[in-house]
Amino acid sequence: NSGNFRILTMLADLQNCFQEQIQLQAQVRLLEHRVKQQQLKIIQLLEKRERQYSDRGDENSVIDLGGKRQYSDCAEIYSDGHKQSGFYKMKPTQSPNEFLAFCDMSEGGGWTVFQRRSDGSQNFDRRSLLVEFFCEPTTPVSTFPLCLTILTRNYTLRIDLSDFEGERRYAQYTRFGVADEEHSYQMSCGEYSGTAGDSLTGGFHPEVKWWADHRGMKFSTRDRDNDNYEGNCAEEEKAGWWFNRCHSANLNGLYYKGPYTAKTDNGIVWYTWHGWWYSLKSVVMKVRPAHFEPNIV
Repeated sequence: NSGNFRILTMLADLQNCFQEQIQLQAQVRLLEHRVKQQQLKIIQLLEKRERQYSDRGDENSVIDLGGKRQYSDCAEIYSDGHKQSGFYKMKPTQSPNEFLAFCDMSEGGGWTVFQRRSDGSQNFDRRSLLVEFFCEPTTPVSTFPLCLTILTRNYTLRIDLSDFEGERRYAQYTRFGVADEEHSYQMSCGEYSGTAGDSLTGGFHPEVKWWADHRGMKFSTRDRDNDNYEGNCAEEEKAGWWFNRCHSANLNGLYYKGPYTAKTDNGIVWYTWHGWWYSLKSVVMKVRPAHFEPNIV
């Protein structure tokens, strides 16, 4: 009988240990769930702070450096110790005059913004767009056209995109450059990286490059048809852009609010994210020299 009692006691102890193990495993799962919730909350708070930072009015601030030296782009300004985003005076080597350009000092710093859209205030369907869009003076408003004399060098291009659901993605390209007016602002770019998909070079499928690759395309407007399409892409899409036949990316399209219907896919389109029939909420196109070493702190 004493032997049976000891066996029963051992079984009871094992049962208790097993139940305690189950309870501990449940507590571990609960703690892991809470940690994940906290991590998600931290990410959401960081994203909220980033949105507040980007929307707090820096885009309208003009920063006067006193004219002690001339800068050719925002990378030089950043490397000289000026880390605040805003408008700065600059004069690229090829430019006859100084002009204001917006410098985005986030994501490592040194980005010169040459196009920014957050509303429908800018009209990209102009006959003289080939010159005016790229060479008119900038002003501190929600859209920042910039004279493309700054883009004739070897640059890294970053495109920041956001939709009306609050999601953000980006596409980045090496060796980005734009030729001069004599060569109709022909665009070139290299390898893609990012989260938005490769709509600019048609890298999302090998069989679409004949119509979706915008590399090597000259800039087209209604009165300067430089595309490979039998019609006039700029006229149909109501915008100037580096059209091929016609596009898988058109960031100069008409400003609709999300999903839209039209005769042609003429919204602000980045095909690999939202397809042709969703017009994005905001677009930022910015560059910095390929040799620039970003601040990764």
